[in-house]
Amino acid sequence: MTTAIVAGDDADGLGSALEAEGVETTYIDTPASADSMDEAGLASADLFVLTNLDDATAIPLAKELNPDVRVVVYAHDTLPEFAKGQADLAVDPNLLGPDVVAEELVA
Repeated sequence: MTTAIVAGDDADGLGSALEAEGVETTYIDTPASADSMDEAGLASADLFVLTNLDDATAIPLAKELNPDVRVVVYAHDTLPEFAKGQADLAVDPNLLGPDVVAEELVA
């Protein structure tokens, strides 16, 4: 089973769309910390979804805690330069809806 951690308010509903695809989804508030990521099970998670780029520093932290996690940014804002090389996928919700993104992530 695919597992995901969604950090942020998820106003566009990617977490719900992942759940509809059968993904075991855990939500954490931002700012995400090493402790909150650890408690959410990041060490064994397949996906780390960030929906609030005010917390972009969570991206390198997630990769440090689990180098194999796929980092997905689903936000309207521009990904900061320092995080671009560590995010595996960045999608603007205005371009692709949550159902389409969730379907592709579990395919």
